[in-house]
Amino acid sequence: MTTRKANTARDLALDVLLSVETRGAYSNLALTNALRHTRLDSRDVGLATELVYGTIGRLNTIDFYLTPLLKTPLHQLEDWVRNLLRLTVYQLMYLDRVPPFAAINEAVEIAKRRGAKASGFVNGVLRSFLRKKDDIKMPSRERNWVKRISLEHSHPEWMVKLWETTYGRETAEAICIANNVRPKVTLRVNSHRLTRDELLQQLLDAGVQAHASEVSPYGVLLDQGLDVAKLPAFQEGLCTVQDESSMLVAQALAPEKGMRVLDCCAAPGGKTTHLAELMGDEGEVFAVDIHEHKIELIFNVADRLGLQSITAQAGDIRDVVGEAGQFDSILLDAPCSGLGVIRRKPDLKWGKVPGDIAEIAGIQRDLLHTVAGALKPGGVLVYSTCTVAPEENEAMIAEFLALHPEFSGDPLQPHLPAEIMAGASPDAFSVQIFPQQYESDGFFIARLRRNS
Repeated sequence: MTTRKANTARDLALDVLLSVETRGAYSNLALTNALRHTRLDSRDVGLATELVYGTIGRLNTIDFYLTPLLKTPLHQLEDWVRNLLRLTVYQLMYLDRVPPFAAINEAVEIAKRRGAKASGFVNGVLRSFLRKKDDIKMPSRERNWVKRISLEHSHPEWMVKLWETTYGRETAEAICIANNVRPKVTLRVNSHRLTRDELLQQLLDAGVQAHASEVSPYGVLLDQGLDVAKLPAFQEGLCTVQDESSMLVAQALAPEKGMRVLDCCAAPGGKTTHLAELMGDEGEVFAVDIHEHKIELIFNVADRLGLQSITAQAGDIRDVVGEAGQFDSILLDAPCSGLGVIRRKPDLKWGKVPGDIAEIAGIQRDLLHTVAGALKPGGVLVYSTCTVAPEENEAMIAEFLALHPEFSGDPLQPHLPAEIMAGASPDAFSVQIFPQQYESDGFFIARLRRNS
């Protein structure tokens, strides 16, 4: 990988793409780190962000179009050349505001700076793409629906097949389309300190356009992209960043003042602090996370929000829970395959394999059985994941209830917004939220009660 300092949005995007492909970096972390070390203006920051997430998100489609234009297989090209072609084809296919000649000229200039001999090759391939792209045909939907959707919406075939088998073709395609839509920035009001309307007014006074979420009564959606950390309301602890679907998890648990609540896989602390806010910061939220370095993140966000009721400990919850005593309520936001947050982490699509779901389901099963023993009779356990895979969600809960007759499903309807539970029976105790429903993350939430 090149070590030269990025001086344009496209240079920076190329460096991040190389980090993701050759070093296995997470796109969001690599991009954040790269932006911290650059002086690009806000417009170029936006373009670099679009190029990184867009190119990774559309990788399958881009490579499909590039492959027939090359005499040398794509994977045998130099890493930077392959990724430069990809990010430029992304612009040519998906960004109307970038004229083709400008995108190609920029690519050629980058090629000259990184390896002059390749500039002619890059120029030739990209101009060939413009001439021939309409002649490159995808498989028909009638003959190979899975492969067509995989290429058209850029997802691994196994993922498309999983959703087709489970939810049907219409929903499967809708999930894939939603996964390619960039998410909006959402804030959660610190309800311990002010109302959502008061937060909206403060944002408006600061010149920030925003509106109330229809998914969560605590959510606010920003109408424009900006650096949230610079907002006075954020710095003063009046809000925090959290996806709308994620806000529903603490609501589903519905903790009360004075309770002792266990948050099992707590870092970075979004749901932990929401629980404390809903409890009026009275009682105890005991947060546990296996990553010791992330415990500080929980305390940092709790301090910024002015919450005192949170304690935290590093360790595997399966080792910690035995000595932690009994709890009134437990939240198990389990580690999962993450198939509900692909729009935030597009590289996740290409790093997962079907076996990952069975492997993580084994861990989820173990965690669920272990922590259930720490719940007081009459207490509530909420199990949640940010994935759209039945093996980790509905099937997991069905198996748990079959093995634990002391537990039963507890209706979600009194605790979640009517829109979220629309169409569900009054006694429904779980809900699968798809990313295409509310333009929020895909989430699964189940509410269980221990009867004895």
